[in-house]
Amino acid sequence: MGYRINHIHLKAPDPRKTAEWYTKAFNFKIVGDETRVFGDRFIRCMSEDGVLAVNISGARTNERLGPGDAGAHHGLEHFGFDSENLEADIKRLEGLGARLLEGPIQNPNGPRIAFLWAPDDVRVELVERKKAAIAGGCC
Repeated sequence: MGYRINHIHLKAPDPRKTAEWYTKAFNFKIVGDETRVFGDRFIRCMSEDGVLAVNISGARTNERLGPGDAGAHHGLEHFGFDSENLEADIKRLEGLGARLLEGPIQNPNGPRIAFLWAPDDVRVELVERKKAAIAGGCC
């Protein structure tokens, strides 16, 4: 059996506010909103193409969460979104409260990329491929 990513899970102080940001920023659809037995608010989202589930929740009962880190770091560092127009998407996302961290950067013989701060100190990447580029991740 092959493996595929089941979901990405983000923690947020206000899960609904964060989920609503992703609906505006990347056309996510909120498909569930509940308080789980763990005591946390748990919001299920789906990417616009229906391929990737993104869960957003708050702290569980008696759980202390450390701060987020939108800078480069070890561990899960960022997740990326395809972009057809890097500058237009950067401007649109900044209008929603994101902040440009790096870029745009032209990779030699590859895509142009940019990294942004998103709510709750999440690092997101925009990837603008050349018309003839092969699909896949960048960094």
